Amino acid sequence: MGFDITTLSSDWDVKILRALSAFRVVEKLQILKKKLGEGDFDALGEIRQTVLQLAAPPELVKELKTKMLSSGMPWPGDEGEQRWEQAWTAIKKVWASKWNERAYFSTRKAKLDHEYLCMAVLVQEIINADYAFVIHTTNPSSGDSSEIYAEVVKGLGETLVGAYPGRALSFICKKNNLSSPQVLGYPSKPIALFIRRSIIFRSDSNGEDLEGYAGAGLYDSVPMDEEEKVVVDYSCDPLLNDGKFQQSILSSIAGAGKAIEELYRSPQDIEGVIRDGKVYVVQTRPQM
Repeated sequence: MGFDITTLSSDWDVKILRALSAFRVVEKLQILKKKLGEGDFDALGEIRQTVLQLAAPPELVKELKTKMLSSGMPWPGDEGEQRWEQAWTAIKKVWASKWNERAYFSTRKAKLDHEYLCMAVLVQEIINADYAFVIHTTNPSSGDSSEIYAEVVKGLGETLVGAYPGRALSFICKKNNLSSPQVLGYPSKPIALFIRRSIIFRSDSNGEDLEGYAGAGLYDSVPMDEEEKVVVDYSCDPLLNDGKFQQSILSSIAGAGKAIEELYRSPQDIEGVIRDGKVYVVQTRPQM
């Protein structure tokens, strides 16, 4: 009695195929990294594309699902295989961003060994923000540790930390007088980003907190779903034309900055959002 080998579908066969696929990807990455070390910088794009060929190990999928559900986040696979593939592709894009040109040449300029960099991926539920902010709990322009400096934009924070044109609203606030923020500059960003309830996968590398090297923003954060770009007019926004509202929002942001600095006992670089008047902190790291 004969059989068609293409019909074999046991768990063992699947495991062998996965192992072979992973081996081929690792082998190709080693070849490309050697080319990169020899000065062939075109290899950077090839490395990123090769990382996107990785298949998700079942153990990783199982653990990720358990962690996300226990944290109250929706599991993409519950919406179908296509949604899980969207999530897995986003995760791989974050890993691949270790080899984007700006990050790679920045580490070379700082004389850091690029192989030393390790990339983890933070999984967070996206809050469809009314406003996003970045706080420096020591004013980076003056070095004044008694003064918080912050910037604010409408919508998601990618227009603030990414390569989007225009200025954010900027302000300072004395830590001993949080109720009196002082606006320094008015916003001119023409675009704001908004999104449905979704998940974002954020880079968290050991290259973002190295002494003497500010790597924050060099690596990618990738949402599962595309943001909606909306043309905005800040002159019609209560952040500019309602003094009481502005004072409330800016004071809340400054207050969050002061509280987090006191918690960690050092100057902090903080990202967060405002939704329905509530402050949500997305991440904080030591201010460099």
